Amino acid sequence: MRAIFTALTVLSLAACGSNTGDDGNNGPGSPDACVGLECQVVKCQAQQKPSTTIVGTVYAPNGTLPLYGVSVYVPREAPAPFTEGAQCSRCTDELSGSPVAKVQSDDQGHFKLENVPSGDNIPLVITTGKWRRQIVIPRVESCTDTTLIAEDTRLPKNKAEGDIPKIALTTGSADSLECLVRKLGIADSEVTTDTGDGRVHFYAGNGVNKFSNGGNFTAAQTMWGNVDKLKQYDIVLLSCEGGQHPETKPQAALDAMKAYADLGGRVFASHWHNIWVEGSTQGGGTQRPTVWPSIATWTNGGNTNVDTIDLIDEASNPKGSAFASWMLNVMGSTVRSEIPIANVPPPNNGSTGRTTCNQVDPAKGERWTYLKDQGGYTQNFQFTTPNEQPLDTRCGKVVFSDMHVSGGPSGMPYPAGCPLNPLTPQEKALAFMFFDIASCVGPIF
Repeated sequence: MRAIFTALTVLSLAACGSNTGDDGNNGPGSPDACVGLECQVVKCQAQQKPSTTIVGTVYAPNGTLPLYGVSVYVPREAPAPFTEGAQCSRCTDELSGSPVAKVQSDDQGHFKLENVPSGDNIPLVITTGKWRRQIVIPRVESCTDTTLIAEDTRLPKNKAEGDIPKIALTTGSADSLECLVRKLGIADSEVTTDTGDGRVHFYAGNGVNKFSNGGNFTAAQTMWGNVDKLKQYDIVLLSCEGGQHPETKPQAALDAMKAYADLGGRVFASHWHNIWVEGSTQGGGTQRPTVWPSIATWTNGGNTNVDTIDLIDEASNPKGSAFASWMLNVMGSTVRSEIPIANVPPPNNGSTGRTTCNQVDPAKGERWTYLKDQGGYTQNFQFTTPNEQPLDTRCGKVVFSDMHVSGGPSGMPYPAGCPLNPLTPQEKALAFMFFDIASCVGPIF
């Protein structure tokens, strides 16, 4: 069942009307003429039977974290290969492969596909953005449930299992997004430098700069200062560097990052990477004006206190209610809409919450979380790009987060510096946003 399907074009030539299960009136020219796998959809209701269904739970590559909002469908034809790199993709775009039946996973990660084709070797696609897993179900019985196991419904760990977005990740001295990527289940074999063939390329900010086997990372400036380099990636993850460091981010780099996002790129900026949104407030003579003016107001403050609580914005964020329910379901919250943010003990000392952002302009962005006290400052927000253009023409996403992964990085090479301890509540919240940033732009219909 776990094999990627390769014979779908043969399946699509199945004779129409051969397995309709009722009057068989589905031949060419009939009002309800079918094509390919559509002809294997049995009309169970006409037989006073339950529909033919495929049920399961979508998981992150680690096989344990359920995921919300992932599309699951039976395709009529083989889905087309993805085009690599930044491009405009919107939620109004059709799913590749002409779905016969489709659904999205709920806030528990569950899905139930109804009125699916029955028979042998039924293909199934699990996808969000450029994450995609394709399997073949050996047998789907008509008018009953076919239940799939977690191993078959998780997103791919490596490119042999399916499609993974091409991701650039910069390391930093105050956050460790590289460790979150590992905890979510992406295989170490897929983490390389930009000269390797992995799906995740590490670049050295001012954090860890080499692998445990001794290979060194390319400097981050070579990536974020070049729009042609940036647009090779679907997602760019920027780990906090402990300061804005405008000396490594000239105006040309800020302009390149905006151009990348406007093309359809995805940017996840942690803490002091607010320079990409705010412009620089540090560095004396190396001041940089903002390329995204008036998205948010800023405090540029310090660490949050111990035992801080973040609140999920259910009122104004379109996905806020699903996010709050999901956090309860994955035990990231014990009280609805509350995310506990705690200091981290040695060796990874540090606060996991910061207060650089005051508020995001609700006309220009969507607030994910904000502090329960301490002024109610925004902790996480997102906006779409080009932000100055109408909503229905935007293609990219930028997420800003004042929430850290697990305190300061250990300073050890990767992956030795990333123990696989359980996800913390804030890491689960960041995981929700990590997979959401890969998803399409715009309302889902």
